[in-house]
Amino acid sequence: MYRLNVKKLGFAFGLTGALIYLGCMIVMATTGQEGTITFFNSLLHGLDTSSIIRMDVPLLEVLMGIVQTFILWWLIGACIGGFYNAQIKTK
Repeated sequence: MYRLNVKKLGFAFGLTGALIYLGCMIVMATTGQEGTITFFNSLLHGLDTSSIIRMDVPLLEVLMGIVQTFILWWLIGACIGGFYNAQIKTK
């Protein structure tokens, strides 16, 4: 059975999470508040996001958010890789 490289899988998950974060930023920047609310309401199966959408996010908060997202998803990917590898029987 093939073993996963835990660091590379974590990095792939981290980059994917950061890419999704950037996509969210693009939606917010291009559609305005009403468009953003409509997009996320439809994405979240009708959950009303109008009370939690904040359009005036400071740049430092955005940068911290993307770094935190990358770290969180890196850890998730590394855990999945580690758990997968732990289940493989070695010969």
